[in-house]
Amino acid sequence: MSRILQCISPVDGSVFAEREVFSREQASAAVMRAQSSQEEWARRSLSERIDLVRRGVARIGEMNDEIVPELAMMMGRPVRYGGEFGGVSERAGYMANIAEEALKPIVVEDSEAFERRILREPHGVVLVVAPWNYPYMTAINTVAPALIAGNAVLLKHATQTLLVGERMTRAFVEAGIPEDIFQNLFLDHETTLELIAAGSFGFINFTGSVGGGKAIERAAAGTFTGAGLELGGKDPGYVMEDAHLDAAVETLIDGAMFNSGQCCCGIERIYVTASLYDAFVEKAVAIVSGYKLGNPLEEATTLGPMAHRRFADEVRAQCSEAIEQGARPMIDPGLFPQDDGGTYLMPQIITGVTHQMRVMRDETFGPLVGIMKVESDDEAIALMNDSAFGLTASLWTGDVSRAAAIGARLDTGTVFMNRADYLDPGLCWTGCKDTGRGGALSVIGYQNLTRPKSYHLKKVI
Repeated sequence: MSRILQCISPVDGSVFAEREVFSREQASAAVMRAQSSQEEWARRSLSERIDLVRRGVARIGEMNDEIVPELAMMMGRPVRYGGEFGGVSERAGYMANIAEEALKPIVVEDSEAFERRILREPHGVVLVVAPWNYPYMTAINTVAPALIAGNAVLLKHATQTLLVGERMTRAFVEAGIPEDIFQNLFLDHETTLELIAAGSFGFINFTGSVGGGKAIERAAAGTFTGAGLELGGKDPGYVMEDAHLDAAVETLIDGAMFNSGQCCCGIERIYVTASLYDAFVEKAVAIVSGYKLGNPLEEATTLGPMAHRRFADEVRAQCSEAIEQGARPMIDPGLFPQDDGGTYLMPQIITGVTHQMRVMRDETFGPLVGIMKVESDDEAIALMNDSAFGLTASLWTGDVSRAAAIGARLDTGTVFMNRADYLDPGLCWTGCKDTGRGGALSVIGYQNLTRPKSYHLKKVI
């Protein structure tokens, strides 16, 4: 009996979309088509591949008027924010711009006697397992450079954003990329892991839970398949005494609450120097109290529902546990009568928190942030490092040297100064500890999506 994947809309609980799961035979056939077509794709010129990827991205942009309300229905982001095409275009465009330089041969010697060089070879077939929270931007991080580098790409998207993979592959195929080179697969977990265990892919990129990343590593054990894993975060912000207070509050609170807190590098805990703490909390409460929770299809809505009831339940559990242990909620529930105990969840700021509380240790992934007072850089660094995760950290100060010195002591993938919750395609997107391993975007992204191949050519016998 075939299985059906269903996207249940967080907006109204309806079945927004459903698709039949591929059988193992259908999935294997898709892999074989990709494998048999990839070499011809890699033989095309780099400039042609770049041009076709640019056209595919542009085609996504042409669909934006349909995509924005579709995303609102699938995962709850308000239409007022206009979707993800800006980020998709920025990231794919940057990777297209640097491709020639990033993939050019490294020439060690070119003399009358020898030619020695290192070339970058595509892995073959790349599997991209993409999440629902930023379904286009997270996917394009790997899809665009993988195709440009000469790989075929198979995309398995999250059930919560069931239609995204279809739209992406349709856009790229309509732009001229062969349909076997970029395919969308509707897979269950079992078939996905079976394909990985069979060594079907040259590289795997996964964005999701720590448990999902561990399952992929177990399935790939012994296949020597490379993997890039972004598995979660508990990203901190630290506000120092010389920070621009208004900018710090506005940026960090937006980083904590945007997309209903469902951001990979969203701010989940904030540490504020004692002299600014009271003012910071007061300003933060004022901002959050002005949000409008509601139907994401309405332009006035600034905070939509969470993507699924179980995600909202976890946020509520962390918040209530912290309050029971002595934390203080700062946002009046009366301001958010739309909170229905289901997917519609009011935002909350809590103070009086400690690292004995789950809310300051476990990934929250919702519109809830704890704020702590600190007395020194050393205390802030110790608290920021007191986490199983390491994706980004946001430092607020006017002193670049101080920020760099603190950053050198942090266990994190990215150090921000005076900004937060942003992915710079010129820098490597990476993490440490339970956040995972590998690196996307930048020149390093191309290095991970290719393998080195050395040529040692002796011209004189």
